[in-house]
Amino acid sequence: MSDDTPPPRLAIVGVTASGKSTLAMALARQHREIELVSVDSMQIYRGMDIGTAKPSAAERAEVPHHLIDLVDPCDAFTVAEFQRAAESALTGIEARGGVPVLVGGTGLHLRAVVDALELPGQFPGVVADLESEPDTEALHRRLQTLDPLAASRMEPSNRRRVLRALEVTVGSGRAFSSYGPGLDTYGPTRFTMIGPRWPRAAVDERIAARYRKQIADGFVEEVARLAADPRGLSHTAGQALGYRQLLEHVAGRQTLEEAVEDAVAATRRFARRQERWFRRDPRVRWIDVADNPMEASAAVMGEYRSCT
Repeated sequence: MSDDTPPPRLAIVGVTASGKSTLAMALARQHREIELVSVDSMQIYRGMDIGTAKPSAAERAEVPHHLIDLVDPCDAFTVAEFQRAAESALTGIEARGGVPVLVGGTGLHLRAVVDALELPGQFPGVVADLESEPDTEALHRRLQTLDPLAASRMEPSNRRRVLRALEVTVGSGRAFSSYGPGLDTYGPTRFTMIGPRWPRAAVDERIAARYRKQIADGFVEEVARLAADPRGLSHTAGQALGYRQLLEHVAGRQTLEEAVEDAVAATRRFARRQERWFRRDPRVRWIDVADNPMEASAAVMGEYRSCT
């Protein structure tokens, strides 16, 4: 590698409850120059600690962590804002001679950082106007006129995607399809991505076990404190897995057992979606794990040594 070639970067990725943070901490303990950069769209919220499996105060004192506790749960925080915060953290770490290691499983946020995605802005006024049209296929026909390429990439009935494409096209005056190559393109990147991969049954059990521990650690009390905040929760924070279900319990609409059962089921479905998302990326190197995330430790150490 020439002196003017930027060094590679490492990312530990994968589904929820797969032991990514355990591996990242083990790596950082062996290589003191490492600083960890969370790629978790919920760990950015202050006070949402137990349910997001946020690193403990002791872990954060031992190893520098970034992109944690950025905003209050009542605040919105876009992917574009996350991307800017991540790049600032990465350049800052490298400027002082450290080595950044990404760790997390929020797919879109990871891609925004790893691929430096060009992210369009948000246009709330346009959204409000578009939402007044109940016919999603009519909105899709409008998109076909304004941006036929974007329209061809989505189902006419997918209201969320159609609305977002129209919002950007109308609001920015620029075709939604013109913003970068899209998520289906996996180009070269500075990041070496490695992920622990478990049998699905093992992931399912780890998810259930984590909820049991979180409840014992005070997750219900954490959610009750958040619910009591008069500022409320942003839409994103309020939809966080586990929090959404326990808010139902705190409000008296579900028993704790029902809320936890719903949370476990929703998180297992989310893990399946994460698995499909990451599996599509041919750049991820998977390390099969049977019983303990540290089974992948040697492979992660090897990837670290090869890219630094």
